[in-house]
Amino acid sequence: MKTNTLIELKRDPCVQLTTEPEIMAINGGLQPFAIATSSDTLFAQVQMPERSYPDERMVFHWMIGSFVSRDGGDSWVRLEHRPGKNELYMEGGSFVLPDGKMFLLDTYATEGPEGEGWGLAQIFSNDLRTFEGPVEITFDLPGMDFDGVDDGGNPHLAQRLHRRILALPGGDLLATIYGWFYEDNTAVDYMPNGRKVRTLLLRSSNQGRHWRLVSTIAVGPDLGTEGPGEPDMVRISKGSHAGRLICYMRTGRALYQCISDDDGVTWTPPEAQQFGIIDVYDPTPWEKFFEDTPDLPGYERDMHGTFVDPNVIELKNGVLVCAFGLRMTEKLCWVNPRHERNGNYLAFSLDHGATWSHIVQLTSGIMTTHYMNILELKPNLLHVLYDCHGRWEDGYWDGNKGRYTASRKISLDFSLEK
Repeated sequence: MKTNTLIELKRDPCVQLTTEPEIMAINGGLQPFAIATSSDTLFAQVQMPERSYPDERMVFHWMIGSFVSRDGGDSWVRLEHRPGKNELYMEGGSFVLPDGKMFLLDTYATEGPEGEGWGLAQIFSNDLRTFEGPVEITFDLPGMDFDGVDDGGNPHLAQRLHRRILALPGGDLLATIYGWFYEDNTAVDYMPNGRKVRTLLLRSSNQGRHWRLVSTIAVGPDLGTEGPGEPDMVRISKGSHAGRLICYMRTGRALYQCISDDDGVTWTPPEAQQFGIIDVYDPTPWEKFFEDTPDLPGYERDMHGTFVDPNVIELKNGVLVCAFGLRMTEKLCWVNPRHERNGNYLAFSLDHGATWSHIVQLTSGIMTTHYMNILELKPNLLHVLYDCHGRWEDGYWDGNKGRYTASRKISLDFSLEK
């Protein structure tokens, strides 16, 4: 296993980071999603190397593994509570109910009667030792088209819930979903049979059992190569904009952000965000690096970079932390991942998302899917999960040849608190 060294790209003198050694958390795991049910108990899911079981309902093509840590992320044990069956995939979001139970929402919302969708959820109790479900979840999704294709061109008969479930002060819940309306017919730049997605906001008034469509957060034929998808959302709790929602989305180029000050009923126009570290639209600085790299089979050569899968949280002191991946380039990173800017990043905002003044790179020049998960275990103690491939020359992501989910704890010190 290779140990990755933290690289400081933007320096804010008010921010001090102290990192613990990187450890292998889950051997074979990719693209982690996690939640803390307490300061010591964590739940995570990753994609494992094995294929999923045959299933009548749409499931992810790789086996989803569930893991629990009862020592604050120092060690992880697989939680096989549904032997012989596919796990629900918590990419759809999770939250802790007022009674301490954990609610896990599967990522796939499939077609129901006209204007409706349905999904599945699972409820864990007794510190993740017992569970109920899957239980059926319903959605009001008027105008949504469930007949699409995924990023590999394969049939995808579902909308995708992604990342975040937020609780409003009155108890209602907010969630994000991305997919297509019937009028969304702009082709994905690198896959003509694919269509650019839009991101939408959902709201539930019964602890996640039923969700209604509130608004489109972002849509646009010119937003990146894929349209706004893979959203994550944060609710500001401090300062003059307390109650503000900020949503960050992947587009296939820059990340985009939208802001709402009315609980998601209306949103500002999408605004590009590249954190001041690179311009993915200008490949001039790295074209020479890739001049001898062969094309990724099945795709035309494209020298642009891309930001992927933002994960944003508010710390207890009001500081925002955003994790994201940067692919250099969008497709050639799978053939040659060695470019120094190819990797996983953390950005810090001390002004509630107006600027990102401190940015560090956690991995550089290695094979990674660029998906991350961040949690605040205690005040100013950050827990980060990301995946790596220690022997990428042996092959792609198939099989278990050196791929793993890494874990790292980072202690934070902010001079604004002194």
